[in-house]
Amino acid sequence: MTDASTAPTLVVGLGCQRGCPASTLRALLDQALQAHQIGLHQIKALASIDLKRDEPGLIELAEQLALPLMFFNSEQLAGYQSRLSHRSDIAFERTGCYGVAESAALALAEQQNQAPAKLLIPRQKYAQATLALAGTA
Repeated sequence: MTDASTAPTLVVGLGCQRGCPASTLRALLDQALQAHQIGLHQIKALASIDLKRDEPGLIELAEQLALPLMFFNSEQLAGYQSRLSHRSDIAFERTGCYGVAESAALALAEQQNQAPAKLLIPRQKYAQATLALAGTA
């Protein structure tokens, strides 16, 4: 069992289409965590792009989980382009960055830990949403 002080701080990055329900985001989260044997209690925060600041599904999911939801602008997220497992031209056209979920997860993990983060779960796509999980060991 890992000591709490050495346990990685895990954060989830989310991207979604407009109107994506919280239930879809939650299903994706549960599926990804189960597949990687990560407990929901290990997740410290959620992140997305600032264009989704008013997205009801994201806000509802954060409230359900009682987790902070942080937002980054496309310039902040663009800096993570070289570290993405998947680059989406469509995402770039719409948001100015090549991957919202992975970039947001990396940005938040590094901001919270003041240390380099790595993707622990690369981009997962499900229905109208994408998810990535990042952490620092």
